[in-house]
Amino acid sequence: MIVVIAPETDIPNEIEILNNLFQEGLEYYHLRKPTKDYKAHCAYINQIDKHFHNRIIVHYYHELINDFNLKGIHFQEKERIKYIDNPGQYFKNLSLFGKTISSSFHELKDLEDCYFEFDYHLLSPVFSSISKKGYNGREFNVTGIDKRIIGMGGVSVNNLSKFEDLGFTGVGVLGGIWNSNSPVDVFKTMMKHYK
Repeated sequence: MIVVIAPETDIPNEIEILNNLFQEGLEYYHLRKPTKDYKAHCAYINQIDKHFHNRIIVHYYHELINDFNLKGIHFQEKERIKYIDNPGQYFKNLSLFGKTISSSFHELKDLEDCYFEFDYHLLSPVFSSISKKGYNGREFNVTGIDKRIIGMGGVSVNNLSKFEDLGFTGVGVLGGIWNSNSPVDVFKTMMKHYK
């Protein structure tokens, strides 16, 4: 499983590249744009081929799930801690039937102890980050945990099998795709690995 995370700030030809990634089989696109407001999120989504909206998971403005046919919502760590103790209240006004709910974790113990059943969990940093300087890898081993865990941090075409050896069911990639000269080719190579 490959999760592609949006670059925090827009990059040239981003939407064109993104539509190409979808055409090549991208199923999980995490829309994480902390500086965009609700309207800017809508404008961004509207630029993406409508056919691919059902592959987008939003990190901010979860109510976008009511306005677009999206794949799901994602809780960053802070939001998970804030809302997941009383999820019924939080989810009350969201159309989540058939949608995915995922969350970010940075400590193995927090992930193990989490009682809420997320569809999948992003755990980072496994290896030192490509996009965030000074974000050093911790080589988490998740082989004994019965949850769907996606490894993040330092993901490249060269270390995908290392993630598998550590028990991850897939990777979450940001810098490995967006910092590359040919994001679509990198993605295609990663896809081959997982087929």
